[in-house]
Amino acid sequence: MHLSDLDATAQAELVRSGEASPRELVDAAIVRIERDNPELGAVIIPLFDQARATADNALHGPFRGVPILIKDILATVGGVLQTGGLLPLKRAGYIAPFDSHLVATLRRAGFVIVGKTNTSELGIVPSAESPAWPPSRNPFDTARSTGGSSGGSACAVASGMVPIAHANDGGGSIRIPASCCGLFGLKPSRGRVSLAPQLGDGGGLVCEHVVARSVRDSAAVLDLLAGMQTGDPYTAPPKLGPYATELGVPPGRLKIAFATRHFALDGSLVESHPDCRAAVEETALMLEALGHHVEPAEIDAMNDPEWIPRFLSIWVVGVATEIAAAGRLIGRPIEQGEVETLTWGLSELGKLISGPAYADAWRWIHAASRRIAAFFEKFDLWLTPTVTEPPVPLGTFKSPVDDPLAGIFRAADFAPFTAIFNATGQPACSIPLHRNAAGLPIGVQLAAAYGREDLLLRVAAQLEAAHPLTHPATRH
Repeated sequence: MHLSDLDATAQAELVRSGEASPRELVDAAIVRIERDNPELGAVIIPLFDQARATADNALHGPFRGVPILIKDILATVGGVLQTGGLLPLKRAGYIAPFDSHLVATLRRAGFVIVGKTNTSELGIVPSAESPAWPPSRNPFDTARSTGGSSGGSACAVASGMVPIAHANDGGGSIRIPASCCGLFGLKPSRGRVSLAPQLGDGGGLVCEHVVARSVRDSAAVLDLLAGMQTGDPYTAPPKLGPYATELGVPPGRLKIAFATRHFALDGSLVESHPDCRAAVEETALMLEALGHHVEPAEIDAMNDPEWIPRFLSIWVVGVATEIAAAGRLIGRPIEQGEVETLTWGLSELGKLISGPAYADAWRWIHAASRRIAAFFEKFDLWLTPTVTEPPVPLGTFKSPVDDPLAGIFRAADFAPFTAIFNATGQPACSIPLHRNAAGLPIGVQLAAAYGREDLLLRVAAQLEAAHPLTHPATRH
């Protein structure tokens, strides 16, 4: 096998066995990035000199010498440009002053950071196309989006530049690009991975983790990252044991529901694209063959028309907050023409949301989350499409000047199954089991009760063993 075919666990084993050195792994990743990135646009900030120096003195952690990329939003690499997809931050040359908890933890585990990856502006839409950088292109079809907002990371892993990359998820931004690029992507439970030291809870919606080529890589990194840090406002329930050991634990006969319809903006229930529906139905048959009880069932509490305005009330306040924070970083307010039409429109809406309205939105969502949680007392898992259609053309989520919110409503139709679990705090993952007739990846999502990443990982590993994941986008 080529080195680019190996996951992070396998690359780390090459170092432990003496078959490869950390420097060899890093040099090989740099060669692949330099070769493929001009076409794909995954890596926006290369850190090659620092990576080589780190590799020559690599720490003896479980992933010693394994190259990794960090998404250019939320997590910070000290001394390195941080833009969050914002052109004003790029132009001002804003440098992050310290490593975030996630980055420091990955370094201690032996990972070597070789660069930073592309994202949408403030991670708002499910793509990696912002005014600050050229777009990330899907390695399966370069005219299509990678999904997002962790699209640069997903592109880099799917194409074989690196075996694993940092990602985060505030409405589907781990799971959506994992689906579009044929990777495994797990959004942990709210509070599972600390956002220290910058944030307490990321507005209650955002989770940090990775996109990966294997379930075992995702589990192993979650073992590294999980846990409370000093000052965190809350944390997820304690895990029962290492997530990596869950992969070999038989999950037993589970009761699994599945659905393929979603609630549309006009109040109707809409069926997903035939390719996405077929992926769910085929996965349901796989799960039945593995001994699980599977039946169709929708979560009625998700179809309440109040979800969209309540969620958007929280989302737009977050955008307004981030725009104001970015202005403080560069010492002046960010102006309308410096950001995308959609970003400015959401920010202006955010300024109109009163404190009581914001608090009331969360009160409503918490009550609705209890109704959704009750569904998971009847069923162990819920299976859906990750997104409602195959990877879309580049530019799909752009908003015209005369319709500034068009992009966010298009995104809502594309990924109606993901953001709900950011609101409820439940863990969910996208599993890359399918390709359509055009060869494009089609992911399926599994969601579990709050705190039950262990159950997701057991079933994902079971599916992976029965139907090994392939990565034909890898470039040798």
